[in-house]
Amino acid sequence: MQRCENCNSQFSWSQIYKSWWWVYRPIKCEHCCVKHKITIVGRFTFVALTILLMLVFMFFLTPFNHVWVTFGIGILIFMIGSLLTPFVLRYEKER
Repeated sequence: MQRCENCNSQFSWSQIYKSWWWVYRPIKCEHCCVKHKITIVGRFTFVALTILLMLVFMFFLTPFNHVWVTFGIGILIFMIGSLLTPFVLRYEKER
């Protein structure tokens, strides 16, 4: 998990999850009040773990002939990817 660059305190999973869910809002450290914004690499990581994986499965790798099963599994892949993103996203101190 990402830590504050100023005081080295760890951000919580829910802080990170809520920050990208609402249009990549900056995270404010609870200890020193320094704001951190998501990096461009972090945004691409989010897209790769959620939307890109879902679309690749739904359009190229699906073993199912049923549209709703494929769509449901694609949404499941999106949800699992979104739950894992707080562990790999990177933030930097706002200037």
